[in-house]
This record gives sequence, structure tokens and C-alpha cells, in this order.
Amino acid sequence: MNHVVRAEQPYRSANGYLMVLVGAVLIGAGVAVLMRGIAGLSGLLVALALIGTGVAALAGLYMLQPNTAAILLLFGQYKGTDRSEGLRWANPLYVGRKISLRARNLNMPAQKVNDKRGNPVEIAAAVVWRVRDTAQAVFEVDDYELFVKVQAEAALRHVTSQYAYDHGEDPEAGEITLRGSIDEVAVALKAELQVRFTDAGVEVLDAKLTHLAYAPEIAQVMLRRQQAEAIISARKKIVEGAVSMVEAALKGLSEREIVVLDDERKAAMVSNLLVVLCSDKDTQPILNAGTLYN
Repeated sequence: MNHVVRAEQPYRSANGYLMVLVGAVLIGAGVAVLMRGIAGLSGLLVALALIGTGVAALAGLYMLQPNTAAILLLFGQYKGTDRSEGLRWANPLYVGRKISLRARNLNMPAQKVNDKRGNPVEIAAAVVWRVRDTAQAVFEVDDYELFVKVQAEAALRHVTSQYAYDHGEDPEAGEITLRGSIDEVAVALKAELQVRFTDAGVEVLDAKLTHLAYAPEIAQVMLRRQQAEAIISARKKIVEGAVSMVEAALKGLSEREIVVLDDERKAAMVSNLLVVLCSDKDTQPILNAGTLYN
């Protein structure tokens, strides 16, 4: 048997201030009949009927603040959702349940999840959500607030497992990572949350990561790895620059015919220049007091 999703039905309630006036008039009329002492059982019944009708009219009053809705039930049957503001009136037999339509924050605690490469990471997120369909929120799930919390944690775990924390040794072109593609991951998380929240009538307004780090047991190892990669990258840039400078120096000496060097002397000069340019410490100059070949 296919499950029929209960969708929200709008309910148009009456103006509460008008019903206050009607109720007050009816009660006042009943009291007046009693005070005048109209003889007979019929007079008493009329007075009680007026007072009872007035009280019933006042019993149907309820108040709704902005961004608040009332779900109305008649003996367990859903009659509709009232989203009107202010003092409203509905059938006194209706049972109303108020539900907030305001935006809410869900700040998930950090949880340990394995990323795409199997590395344990700690990740947390903040989700902004609100009830879109009141009927689905109340009738499709047992507790929509608990449902949102549980499904949000499941969605965060699922999205985290789809991406690597950072680029590996052989990074793929355009690869999305948790650390380097925060916006893309947030979009993916929001889409995943919306899919999971749809059945509960909940709309996701925003989702952002609030915490991201390697798990403590591998944090130090990964930090040393990142430092090593940074040093290698910096050394590579230094060597590339040094080679360019040495090439320009040799070319300039040759074109201007300042000095003529054989292959052995060129190799020695290249070696000395590379040592000077690539060294991470200050070099000490040595003056050659002899000839070039001594």
C-alpha cells in the first residue's frame, strides 16, 4: 500500500475581536434575562442558552503571533492550518496545536568521521531551518525537532565521507576537498539535508561547517606531512628561480664577452651560484687573489 503524504491545508479563521463582542453581548443578554426575573422555566432556559452560547463563543478564541501557525483538529481529524496573526476564532470543538514557523539554528557538536581516504576527521556544522509544511511536520514524523537533529548528523557524516580532507600527493584537477572547498561542501551539505528533511515538511535555509580538523590521533602526523609538503614546494620554487638566475648570468657573461669560461669552469660557477642561491643560511664570500685557473 502506498503511503499518502499529508499536505498542509489552509484554514480561514474568523476575526477574534468580533467574536469577543458577540460572546459578550450573548452573556450580557442572558444575565439581563435572569436579573429581570422572567417567570417560568422557558425564561430560565433562554437565559442559560444565551449565556452558554456566549461562553462557547469565547471558548473558540486563540491568539497567533507572527510566524506562528495553529493546526486544528476535530476529534482527531485534520481540518487545516491557520497562519493568520492576532486574535482569531474557530469552532470551540477544534483542538489547536501551535507550531513555530520561525527560522531555527541547529548547532551540531563535533563528530569523528572518516573522510574519502579513510582518515579520521572531526567535523561540525550549523544548520538554519524552519517548518515549511505544518501538516507534514506534525503528522509525517513523530517528533520533527528530533528528526531534524538525527537526520542532520547523518547527512553530515554522509557528505564528509564523499570528500577528502585535503589534496593528496597526486591531486586531481578540480578535486573538491573539505579544507579547500568550504563553499562547495556547504552547498552539497545543504542539498543532502533538504532531501532528508522534505518528508518532515522542513526547509533548509543555510548550512555551514563550523569545525574541521584531523582527529587527535593523527593530527600531529598530518601536521608534519603538511609542513614537509610546504617545505618541498618552497624548495622547488627556490631551485626553479635559482636555475633561471644562473642561466641569465651565464648568458649575460657570454653575450657581453666579459669572461670566457670552459665547460669545467662553467660547471664550477653554476655549482657555486646554486649553493649561494639555494642555501637557507647566509654564505661567506671567499676572495680569489690568484688567476681564474689557480
